[in-house]
Parts: sequence; structure tokens; C-alpha cells
Amino acid sequence: MAEPRAVVITGASRGLGFASAVRLYGEGWRVVAAMRTPDRGMPLLREATGAVENDGRLIGVQLDLLDPASISSAAKAIEEAVGAPFALVHNAGISAAGMVEETDMALWQNMFATSVIGPVELTKALLPSMRAAGEGRIVLVSSANGVRGQPGTAPYSAAKGALERWGESMAGEIAPFGLGVTVLVTGMYDTEIITDAGTTDDRIFDGPYARIHNTMNTRGRFAIRFARPPERFTDGLVKALQDTGSFRRRGVGLDASMLLASSRILPSIGMHHLSRIALGIPKQGAMRGGAWPLTTGQKAMVFATRVLPQPVLQRLASLAAKRRKAPRGNEGD
Repeated sequence: MAEPRAVVITGASRGLGFASAVRLYGEGWRVVAAMRTPDRGMPLLREATGAVENDGRLIGVQLDLLDPASISSAAKAIEEAVGAPFALVHNAGISAAGMVEETDMALWQNMFATSVIGPVELTKALLPSMRAAGEGRIVLVSSANGVRGQPGTAPYSAAKGALERWGESMAGEIAPFGLGVTVLVTGMYDTEIITDAGTTDDRIFDGPYARIHNTMNTRGRFAIRFARPPERFTDGLVKALQDTGSFRRRGVGLDASMLLASSRILPSIGMHHLSRIALGIPKQGAMRGGAWPLTTGQKAMVFATRVLPQPVLQRLASLAAKRRKAPRGNEGD
């Protein structure tokens, strides 16, 4: 019987990486789960997969993409464990929020080290054995932010954009040796990376961008309600591992697929304004001199004061005051 194919998944201790490791193990792959803290992550993976501690199809490898020595050690451990992996899935990533003017440069450095420099270094270490094998797939987990740079997440958008351009370049270089690259453009999934706990937050809510932050924050929290479970992502990864061409970009999730389609149809300025309107960002020049343009709700209130008779407005204000003073029952029990 032929040996099962081996796949390396970075960031396998949580989120999309964890769900991917569970799915591929269940489908018979030999899974190398790369993570910063295997002592904590591997017991959870074994519990989710039903694997025993010395299962040869579920192998934990310590990997810190910010540490060149860790990357080198991880590459050696991978080749010692499985030889040349058939697939390398670059999933590990971090999230950040803040305008360019607000974000710390250390955040930019960590973002690019995690999403670009570290993955490039690990890939370089594994490519000789993968080239010698004459087959294989490198999968880069990108994001909608890598297709179009989004306001408030410039470090993340820039890193994902760089990840995609790297993948496109590398695909042309390694295709003659039988290898291929797939970029997975992901939509919104319910993982820690979209939460406050999983995000480096450099936003300043009492600074010049406060008006924009407040609107984007409200709309973002509403959108999170529609995030899909990470297990839904794994269908896209399975398809990526079946790709045979030299390069492929896939949208994973309806939102990501629609964005890719829109980007092919609409001009850049159209996509720019689409993002601006969706995020509630005022039009160009609206905040010159510190002006804070009214929100839709505030505009409605202003309109109401202009068209409703004064007695009606006074009655509404009285009812609102009574409602605020009314007891709230057994709240807190």
C-alpha cells in the first residue's frame, strides 16, 4: 500500500489551520501540524481527530515564523519525519486594526515576518526536496484584504497582497519542476483572528480618525454575525490540494468569490468607492479641518426636526425621557 501523502499546515493550533488539520487527517493525509506551542496545541488536535500520541499520521512540529532558527529547525524536523511533503499550506497569520498614521512600525514588521518573510524562508528550506520529488502543491491562505486594500487594516492588507504577488512569481519559477501554487482568498470565518482577542488594536478612538473608527467598528461587529464556522473553509483547501495547474487563485466563501468577480469587472476607482460606502467612510474632503460629517441616523434626526411640528418633537422627547427613567426589571439577576 502506498504511503499517504504528507501535508504541512502552519498555524495549525487554532482557527482555519486547526480545522484543516482535522479534515485532512480524517481524509487519510499524513498531517504535519506546525505551531508555536505544540505542547498545548497537539493534545487538542489529537482529541479532535482521535489520534493517539505516537500516531505517525499526525505529527507536531514547533514553528515560530518570527525566529529564523525555529524555521530552520522546523524544516529539518519535517523532512526527517515525512521526507519531501507533497503540500505546504501557509496558513499562519495575525490580525491588526488601525489607520496607517496610528499603527506602530513593530506591528508592520511582525505582520510581514509572519505572513511573508517567514513563509518564504520555510518554503526555501523545503523546496529542494519537493523539487526532487517532482510533484507537490504550495497553498497560500490569503484574504479579501489581499485582493483590495481595506481602510483600517493596512498592515494586514499589505502583507496579504505581498503574499499573493510572491505566490504568482514563485509559480512561474517552480512549475517546470512539477510543482504548483494555489492562492486561497478567504472570506469571513469565525476564528480568533476576527475578534478583539486575536487582533493587535492600534486604533485611537479619541483621535482624528475617531468618526471613521466608530462607524467601521459598528458595521464590522454586525458583519461578524454572518461569519462561517472554520470547518466550512476546508472544502476550499481540499480542492486546492487537487489542483494540477501551475497557478490557481480560488475564492473560499461567497463573499470572497463575489469580491474576486467584482475586481475583474469594476475599475479600481469603482472598487475603492464600493469599499468606502460599505464601511461608512465619508467622501473625500468631508473631514477637512476636523469636521465630523453626520451619520445616517443623525441626518434622519436633523431631517425630523425640520419637518415635524414642535409639539410633536416635545412629546417624543418627553416619552424618551420617561423611558430612560423607567425601571429595567430584574436586570442582573
